Amino acid sequence: MDHSTGSGRILGLDLGDARIGVAISDPDRRLAVPLGTVQVGRPPGELRAIAGLAKENDVTLVVVGHPLLLSGKAGARARLAEEFGEALRAVLGIPVVLHDERLSTVAAERGLREAGATGRDRRKVVDRSAATVTLQSFLDEGKGRPSR
Repeated sequence: MDHSTGSGRILGLDLGDARIGVAISDPDRRLAVPLGTVQVGRPPGELRAIAGLAKENDVTLVVVGHPLLLSGKAGARARLAEEFGEALRAVLGIPVVLHDERLSTVAAERGLREAGATGRDRRKVVDRSAATVTLQSFLDEGKGRPSR
């Protein structure tokens, strides 16, 4: 789906078992930066926390990492992301799209390791870094920028 006619910030999410990594774009939808994490617990709390971040940052589109299998097929984790996206769409009332995030966590880990982050430090920030990698990929593909 093409979202190039929209404007405003985009929120990127990387769904993890313990935390949801959160990244945000600049208003021009060119650069993704880490925003933080949301603790995973009871789903209504997660949805409320993300809705709060979206409202606070004037977000007009949410990109949820879609962890497809290397074959490109949807496994159990991808189906969970799809369900989460549907629930989020119902709560937010703004577009929520899935974006292929294969290997985003691997890329985030590699970047953190190259930056000298220790294993303990990497674990603390890998979720938001993976969200940033996924959102930047979405932006780089031009899916979130207005047509000119």
